[in-house]
Amino acid sequence: MAAPAVPAPAPLTTPTPSAPPRPTAVTRARRHLPRLGALAFLAAIGYLVIAPLVGLQRLAFEDDARGYKAAFDNPDMAETLRTTAGMALGSLAIALVLGTFLAWASTRLPPRLRLLRVLPVLPIVVPAVASVTGWAFLFSPRPGYLNAALRNLPWWNHLDEGPVDIYTLPWIVLITGFGLTAFVYLFVSAGFGNVNAELIEAAQVSGSSAAGVFFRVTLPLLRPVLVYGGFVALLLGLGQFTGPLLLGRNNGIDVLTTDMYVAVSQSPVDYGRAAAIGSPLLLFGIAVVLFQKVILGDHSRFVTHGGKAFRTGGRPSWVAVTGIVVYGLVALALPLGALIVVSLSPFWSGRIEPSGFTLDNFRRVFQESGITDAIVNSLVTSVISVAIALPLGFVAASLLLKGRRFRVIRAAVDFVVAMPLGIPAVVFGAGFLLTYSREPFILYGTRSVIVLVYVTLMLPFATRMQLSGMVALGDTYVEASRTSGAGAVRTTTEIVLPLLRPTLAGAGALMFVLLTHEFTASLLVRAPTTQVMGTILFDYWSNGSYPLVAAIALVMTLVTSAGVFVAMSVAGSDIFEKL
Repeated sequence: MAAPAVPAPAPLTTPTPSAPPRPTAVTRARRHLPRLGALAFLAAIGYLVIAPLVGLQRLAFEDDARGYKAAFDNPDMAETLRTTAGMALGSLAIALVLGTFLAWASTRLPPRLRLLRVLPVLPIVVPAVASVTGWAFLFSPRPGYLNAALRNLPWWNHLDEGPVDIYTLPWIVLITGFGLTAFVYLFVSAGFGNVNAELIEAAQVSGSSAAGVFFRVTLPLLRPVLVYGGFVALLLGLGQFTGPLLLGRNNGIDVLTTDMYVAVSQSPVDYGRAAAIGSPLLLFGIAVVLFQKVILGDHSRFVTHGGKAFRTGGRPSWVAVTGIVVYGLVALALPLGALIVVSLSPFWSGRIEPSGFTLDNFRRVFQESGITDAIVNSLVTSVISVAIALPLGFVAASLLLKGRRFRVIRAAVDFVVAMPLGIPAVVFGAGFLLTYSREPFILYGTRSVIVLVYVTLMLPFATRMQLSGMVALGDTYVEASRTSGAGAVRTTTEIVLPLLRPTLAGAGALMFVLLTHEFTASLLVRAPTTQVMGTILFDYWSNGSYPLVAAIALVMTLVTSAGVFVAMSVAGSDIFEKL
C-alpha cells in the first residue's frame, strides 16, 4: 500500500517591515512642549530680572551717553568711588576676621553651651534700618547714651559732645562690618564642617601646636570658603545703603548707592545718571556671578565621600565662649537696648530716666493710620511675594537639577536667578521705578510694583533652598512613581511636593523674614500711598520723630523674629546654612 503523500513545506518568507507611523501634529507638539515651557519660563524671569537693568542702561547711553558724562564728569565722583571701595574693603576685613574667629569659637564651645552657636547669626534677624538707628541712639555725638556715659570718665569729662561720632566713615565701616560678619560666619562654619579630621590629627601627632594647626592646616583648607564668602561679603559691602544713607548722607559721606538714590529721588528724576552711577556695581556683580558659575559648575556633582568629620581636638575654650558672648552683646544687645530705651521715652536725650518710661509711642504706632497701613502693606506684599516666588523657584530648581536636555536654557536660568544676589538692591529699585512708571506697565503707586521687586529679589533664595531640598530628596521616589505609571504632574503634586513640604515652609518663612525688613528697593519704588515699615521708619527719622522711629524698629524686629522662629521650627535650626 502506497504511503500518503506529504505536502511540501511552504517556503519561508520574511515579512516586509511596515514603516513606523508618522508622528501626528499632536505628538510633535507634546514632544516640544517641555522645551517651549522652559523657554516661556526663561522669558518670564528674564523680563522680570533683566528688563529693568537694560532699560536703565539704555537711558544712560542716550544722547551720546549723556548719563555717563553727567555722572563721571562730576569732580566728586572720584571721591565717591574711593569712599565706596574703602567702605566695602574695610567692612570686608572686619567681617572676615570676626566671622572666622566666631566660626572657630563655635567649634570650641562646651557641650552645655552649644546653643551659643546661633548667637552670631542673630544680627541677620534684626532689620538693618533698626540696627543702624540703634547705633545712632548709642553714639550720636551729643545725645548718644554711650557717649554720655563716656563723658563721665576722666579722659573725656571736659567734652560737650563725643568722644565718638557715629556719623563718620570709620564708624559706618565698623557697623557695616558687624552686619556682614554673620554672613562670613555662616560660610566659614560650613567650611569647618567639611574639614577632614584626619588631617588635623596628623598635624597634631607631628607635634604642631594648636595655633600651628590652625594657621598651617585648617586655614589653608578653609581658603575656598573664605574666597567665596569674601566675594559675597564684598558684594554686600559695595551695595550697602542703609548705613551710608542714615549716618553719612547729612555729613557729606556719599557712596554709589546713595548717589543713585539722590538721582532718582530728585525732581526731575535723572534715570540716565542713576544708571551710570550704578554701572560699576552692576558690572562687578555680573562678574562675580559668572565667576561663581564657572568655579562651581554643576550643582549635582558635589558629593561628600568618606572621611572623619571635623573635630577641634582641643579642650572647650572659655576664650571662645567669651568671644561669642561679647560679640552678641555688642552687635545685638546694645543697639536693641538703645531702641527699647528710646521707644519707652517721651523724647531722646542723653539720660535714661526709667521713671518717665511710657508706652505712648507704641500706642501711636498702632493708632496712626499711616503707620498701620505701612505695617499691613509690609505683611500683605511679603505674603503675596512669597506665594509667587515659591513656584517660580520650584520651576527654576527643577530645571537646574533635571533640565539636562535643555543645556542652554538651563545655563541661562541659572544665571538669571543668581543675578539678584549679586547686584545691589538699589540698582533693581531704580530699574523697577523706571520700568513700571511708564508704558506699557504703569504700576507706580500700587502694591504691584513692590510685589514685583520683592519677587525678583527673592528668586535666588527660593531657588537655592528648594534645589537643596530636591538634591537631598534624590530620584528614588520620583522614579518609583513614574514606573508605576504616574505622569509628571501627578508625581510632582502627590510625591515631590508633599516630601518637600518642610523645605517649602522653611523657604517661605525665611523669605517672609527677609522681605518684612527690606528697605533699599522699597525706598525707591514706594509712593506716599504705598509705604512699608522700612520706608515709613525712614520718613519719621528724617522728620526727627526718634521715639516713634525706635518703636517702629522694634515692631519690625518682632515681626522678623516671629518669622525666624517659624522657619526654624519648620525647617530646622540650620535654615540659614541652606542658603
